[in-house]
Amino acid sequence: MEYQWLKTFCIAAETLNFRKASEKLVMSQPSVTVHIRLLEEHLGTTLFDRQNNRVSLSDAGRFFLPEAQQIVNSIENSVNKVFAFTQGYRRNWTIAISPLMAETILPHFLRSFMKLHPDLEINIRVEESYMIEELVEAGEVNIGISALDAKQKNIESISIYEDPILFVMPVDGYDEESGPPIDVKEILQRNYLFTHHHPVFWDDLLFKLHKQVVGLRTMKVTQAHITKRFIQDGLGVSFLPHSIVRRELIEGKIMQPHFDLFELPSVSTFIIVKKKGALEEEFINQISKYFFG
Repeated sequence: MEYQWLKTFCIAAETLNFRKASEKLVMSQPSVTVHIRLLEEHLGTTLFDRQNNRVSLSDAGRFFLPEAQQIVNSIENSVNKVFAFTQGYRRNWTIAISPLMAETILPHFLRSFMKLHPDLEINIRVEESYMIEELVEAGEVNIGISALDAKQKNIESISIYEDPILFVMPVDGYDEESGPPIDVKEILQRNYLFTHHHPVFWDDLLFKLHKQVVGLRTMKVTQAHITKRFIQDGLGVSFLPHSIVRRELIEGKIMQPHFDLFELPSVSTFIIVKKKGALEEEFINQISKYFFG
């Protein structure tokens, strides 16, 4: 039984269309048909029911599919490990990080950490913060970087920095000295407010805003990088952590007016870890020094 037969079967079972399977596999449609026929002959059973130029999995096909997928995944994982070994990697380590954190922390810090460990193959999983603790608990990742504190007692949570929340808006075309004063209440009334791109502060912040601003219009945009782009394009305003908008503020792509309606909160970033081996300890120490000097 050939690996390629199994791979072809898995893709054909996924698409239920031999033409689409051939496109995904970058081979001719007759080759797909031959692979399926050879596999069926080897197993002594029909894997697909063919009727009116349509195919569907037979009972045997549905039974065999998870087995075939497991074999294919196992082979591909083994091949990937060999490739990693030949490239000089001797260890494998996985970090889970939220989309919000991926834009700010990891790119700058990870470069120096990777230089210290050229034999380490680092895998990055970008997951929402609420999922990261579960991944650490299940052992699917070695360490997590999250906007949420851990809740489970057997999971350690280490705050690595505090980030002030800023009110940001599109550039208005005036310079700071000659431009008219900005009324943030009026800005909030005239523009959509993009919300819920952070898992912590929005409920309390919206409660305070509704007490101060009549006719507030909100729009949920769950990714911070999309929110930034919308603000740059003049579609609305938002409240974002300073680390997310630092570069855009320096480059003059968005602006931060003085916000005086109430005191804005700050948010924390946490390292989430279950088992602290030598590598985890080093990662935590290095990233703490990165932010606290």
